[in-house]
Amino acid sequence: MLGRFLEISVQASDIQASLAFYESLGFVQATVGDTWNHAYAVVTDGRLHLGLHALEGDSPLLTWVRPDLVAHAPLLEALGIEFEFARLGDDALHEVAFVDPAGQGIRLVEARTFSPPALGVHHATQLGYFEEFGIPTTTLEESTAFWDALGFVAFDPVRDPFTRVVAAGRDLNLGLYDVDLRAPVLRFSDAQMPDRIVELREKGHRFAEKLPRGMRPRETALLVAPEGTLLMLTTSAD
Repeated sequence: MLGRFLEISVQASDIQASLAFYESLGFVQATVGDTWNHAYAVVTDGRLHLGLHALEGDSPLLTWVRPDLVAHAPLLEALGIEFEFARLGDDALHEVAFVDPAGQGIRLVEARTFSPPALGVHHATQLGYFEEFGIPTTTLEESTAFWDALGFVAFDPVRDPFTRVVAAGRDLNLGLYDVDLRAPVLRFSDAQMPDRIVELREKGHRFAEKLPRGMRPRETALLVAPEGTLLMLTTSAD
């Protein structure tokens, strides 16, 4: 229903600071087009594509590319989705935006806005493997049903270390988290994550002082990017 996943779009008032941060971790810049009127950059590890936008607005946004968006928009509305905005005229890139039950912003655009770089199959960052985009929700069943209707495959809930549902998509997995996070997270995993966390702290990177209930401090940390994006670093992929 959504098309092909493009990027996680975040507001970055100081794009150069954000670029320096992600590149220091092993992310690589992609070649961007001139679609947007504001400053824009993209970094990737080959699996995750993160769009840095020097523009105020909802952040982070999940952005998909959906060709022929004008014809597709009514199909979304038939599911009961109400658009926050719809730009479907002839004078700009077609795009629509709406939110999920937890308030997570979603945007569909009609064409790609960058070209991904060619990375080797073994390319990796200091953060480990990108697992999923985590969405905190207090209405787990409603959120699960919403993403299921859009074509995601929702697995049974797990309770340890906190209650969550994984909703798998073709090119993005979502984690629906029943936990007291203040914002969505990008979750990474690695068996040696405790050692990675120590190294990142020694390099002076900023971490959240407190973890939400149910998260184990010895195995989990919340790295904070310059623009405020939360990167959840975990030992387990489960």
